[in-house]
Amino acid sequence: MGQPPGRFTLWGIEVFVAVVDEGTLSAAARRLGASVSALSQQLAALEAALGAALIDRGTRPLATTAAGEVFLRRARTILAEAEQARAEVAAHDLAALPLLRLGMIEDFETDVTPRLLSGMAEELTRSQFQLETGPSHRLLGLLDARALDVVVTAQSATPDKWMEVHPLLSEPFVIAAPRGAVGPQGCVLDHLMRFPFLHYTQRHQMGRQIAAHMAAQDMNPAGRFELDSYNAILAMVAGGAGWTILTPLAWLHGQRFAAAVDLHPLPGAPLSRQIALTARAGVLDDMPARIAARMRALLAETVVAPAVQRVPWLAGALTVL
Repeated sequence: MGQPPGRFTLWGIEVFVAVVDEGTLSAAARRLGASVSALSQQLAALEAALGAALIDRGTRPLATTAAGEVFLRRARTILAEAEQARAEVAAHDLAALPLLRLGMIEDFETDVTPRLLSGMAEELTRSQFQLETGPSHRLLGLLDARALDVVVTAQSATPDKWMEVHPLLSEPFVIAAPRGAVGPQGCVLDHLMRFPFLHYTQRHQMGRQIAAHMAAQDMNPAGRFELDSYNAILAMVAGGAGWTILTPLAWLHGQRFAAAVDLHPLPGAPLSRQIALTARAGVLDDMPARIAARMRALLAETVVAPAVQRVPWLAGALTVL
């Protein structure tokens, strides 16, 4: 049976807001995990129900019409109320939570994330899980847009008031160099200056943090490459094509190259980052804290213990919080 004339659905409103936020139907479809055609149909049905065009399809990126701008304010309120209602039901019986939308940085996709989801599935027996992986800034944006419920990312310098933040892990930045490139005497950087520096992309928060630190420490190595893949960078380091500054998590992520890569402490002022679990404050009762506790145990077992065993000087710097 089709949608009754003049009525619109919560899903249609969510599609409309996603299209406005993302600027294209394809980007909104990726965010919502649906097809472009399905979103187009929902948007058309919503406009038909309201009797007004909400999106100007002749602009790039897509923009709201005057009617769409009016409806957008109400649409965001409706979605916020729906999320609050969902949270109140979930708080009453968390085991009955129908869907948990989780965002995770790529660092954890091999070991931590599968075990976390398996453990949570045993606890939340009636829930479905939706996983989104990506860089920290994108996941935090999806959380802010209410497209995700919980995210695990590099922690923001100053969390917004709406955020509920649970620190998980502190890790130092380290130098990754070709095996044997650094001799026993002299400064690590002096040995490495004959190699190009491999930049982690400054489009991501971590890359910008590394670049700012290098500028502050007056580190100006020659660099020809900027990449957004841990595996690509570590493969080049292992092949002797250069050296880089990354974190132990990045190094563990590229374990197949570990035998040909040496880690060294970062000279000069220390640099570190914190990984945290973030949710919208007061929405999911104590579930974020429970997920954080489960993650800390997994991080101690799958990240800290093996890293310190192989690189003992990381002890005390790579820690569960």
